[in-house]
Amino acid sequence: MQAVVYYAPGDIRVEDIPKPQLREGELLIHVDACAVCGTDLKSKHHGNPRIKAPLVMGHEFTGIIEEISPSAAGTWNIGDRIVMATSISCGECYYCRNHFRNLCTNLAPMSFSYPGGMAEYVTIPALALRGGHVIKVPVEVSGTAGVKAEWAALAEPTSCAVNSVQQSHIRQGDTVLVMGAGPMGLLNAVVAKAFGAEQIIMSELNELRRNQAKNFEIDFVVDPVKDNLNEVVKSITRGVGADVVIVAAPAAQPQEQALSFVRKQGTVCLFASLPVGKNILNIDSRLIHYGEIRLIGSSDSTPEHVRKAVELIITKKIPAEKIASHLLPLHQIEQAFELMTSGEALRVVLIPPQSA
Repeated sequence: MQAVVYYAPGDIRVEDIPKPQLREGELLIHVDACAVCGTDLKSKHHGNPRIKAPLVMGHEFTGIIEEISPSAAGTWNIGDRIVMATSISCGECYYCRNHFRNLCTNLAPMSFSYPGGMAEYVTIPALALRGGHVIKVPVEVSGTAGVKAEWAALAEPTSCAVNSVQQSHIRQGDTVLVMGAGPMGLLNAVVAKAFGAEQIIMSELNELRRNQAKNFEIDFVVDPVKDNLNEVVKSITRGVGADVVIVAAPAAQPQEQALSFVRKQGTVCLFASLPVGKNILNIDSRLIHYGEIRLIGSSDSTPEHVRKAVELIITKKIPAEKIASHLLPLHQIEQAFELMTSGEALRVVLIPPQSA
């Protein structure tokens, strides 16, 4: 089968490799869409010590069940469409026992610990099945009149936004500032809207990204270089500040500034991760103390978040057709990286060959 295989930074190959063989407790999936994540791009340029190279890349995938191990029979059927909470938890540590599976101390992600979905086929590990990490997608998602496969592939990144929005306690009528208009910033914005936010303010330095954001239900798109973001937010909120600020820009400055844009007893969510060596912040603790501000992080997602993401995609509360901006055949992974680097693409979705 054809697959995209990570060997080392700068060494990613499209290869013909053996089709995986089904083992006890597993499912064999015929992949029909796999989105390219920013993590994939970072791995290309900088590597990732967690990847057990050489390994098939890709964790934002969907596909159809082709084979079922006897011990996995009963719940699943040949022809079911599935997606995953792809950071597989152990089910035994303190965090798993207390329902924080995304914080598991023994996380084993697809494409890091197990072969990923940038291939014609992928096997779902038995541990993922036992832990409930595999989510069945209702039939209307795969129907020609329903949501397309490339949209179902967005369930995993959407689930990460569901996690951040739920942790931020976004309520009906809230004003939410999202800093960063990349694909994950936009997903946070549209998920916040789906959870009841009344107004979305989006801040973005890049003109191309700002123009892309105008195609979504974003109430105010702000250039923080041209306009004073603090004044804009205070004007919109009548001097109070945003109820929630979600920082989806992977830079220290917006994370440090966010505390100035949120109201007292509001929430600042640090969604974007900062690279090692650039991860130390200089923040005003007095703003947190006297404003009783909640400062939280948000990382990855659980199976419950993925189920909610599937629901949002099926009901079309998420404009998946806009997020999945480019479709390419699997072998054009380098073109996908180029589109992401230029900012022209939001999510590039790779389509593997579909011959049996």
